[in-house]
Amino acid sequence: MMISNERILLCKPHLGGEERRFIDEAFADSWVTPLGPHVDGFEEDLKKFLSASDPTLRSIEVAAVSAGTAAIHLALIMLGVGKGDEVICQDMTFAASANPVVYLGATPVFVDSEPSTWNMSPSLLERAIADRIAVTGRKPKAIVMVHLYGMPSDIDAILGVAARYDIPVVEDAAEALGSQYKGRECSTFGRFGVLSFNGNKIITTSGGGAVVCRDAADKKRVLFLATQAREPKPYYHHLEIGYNYRLSNISAAIGRGQMLVLEAHIAHHRMLADIYRRAFAECKWVEFHDNPAADYNANFWLSTILIDPANPGRATPLSLLSAMGALNVETRLLWKPMHMQPVYADAPAYTDGTSESLFSRGLCLPSGPWVTPAQARAIAGEIVRLCSAQTES
Repeated sequence: MMISNERILLCKPHLGGEERRFIDEAFADSWVTPLGPHVDGFEEDLKKFLSASDPTLRSIEVAAVSAGTAAIHLALIMLGVGKGDEVICQDMTFAASANPVVYLGATPVFVDSEPSTWNMSPSLLERAIADRIAVTGRKPKAIVMVHLYGMPSDIDAILGVAARYDIPVVEDAAEALGSQYKGRECSTFGRFGVLSFNGNKIITTSGGGAVVCRDAADKKRVLFLATQAREPKPYYHHLEIGYNYRLSNISAAIGRGQMLVLEAHIAHHRMLADIYRRAFAECKWVEFHDNPAADYNANFWLSTILIDPANPGRATPLSLLSAMGALNVETRLLWKPMHMQPVYADAPAYTDGTSESLFSRGLCLPSGPWVTPAQARAIAGEIVRLCSAQTES
């Protein structure tokens, strides 16, 4: 019997109602192109949200762009990454965290996860940096730190390693809007931060992203590059290569409406995480991926679990994927580590088996605003049943 008549998706977009008002304003003004008052307003809304928890962040600026991938690309350009450089990247992540490195002619160097956050291992990071210096004679140009599924990385430890070698950090918080580390918003720790507003994120602009900058000068430069690097002359004049990466005024209008429900979305994701946490607490075959310590406050963009291969039901992530699909529930395997991707087979990688183990045992669960508490309990209950059921001899 299906858990729902309508398919339960991982994170279906949810509109709060005010998006239409902002869109209508844009249409009324015929301002439907990139740039525009809603782009400016959306950037300001994000800045206020990110800086509210820490007065020292009042100088940050936000540059809205066309995608989170574009934001990473621009951040790496700002750090001077180019042909022949190496950039340290998290091994267990979506490919978009690493692909912009290759756009620039540089080489990604993958570093494995540590078990508590599933994010970049600080000890392996240090080992990788020391080894790359020994092998190439120069240090990596940048580090891309990812907050996987909204779980903050071990930020202090990673920034500490980066500081010892004087390597700037790009903070990929594409999945972590609203996540906090020591009370401070993720995306505000790195030299540049990155956000995504893809259709399945905490909030959406249909498609879009942002670069979180330290100051107004950085924002001005990012937006210059994102607007085809057009020089301020009365004719089209270009001294360097630019990109068509600006966010449209229509997309930003959606974003402004979404900002009004951001806090509610975050609260809903955390509420569902608590339901899953409680439901799996009594099942030794299923481990809920939780905040590892009090310093961490994930947004639980996607709630995730690990399946013990010794479970009596002989359930695997793949079998659960199929079984839940038959019940009209979307689940997803964890991100396949980059060092296992054929396209990156030749890239340097510093691994210890952690990401491979997580990938083989992990599953993402429906976590968005449309998922009801009753549905979350039913989903968890079915997974527990499938893992705990004795197989026939």
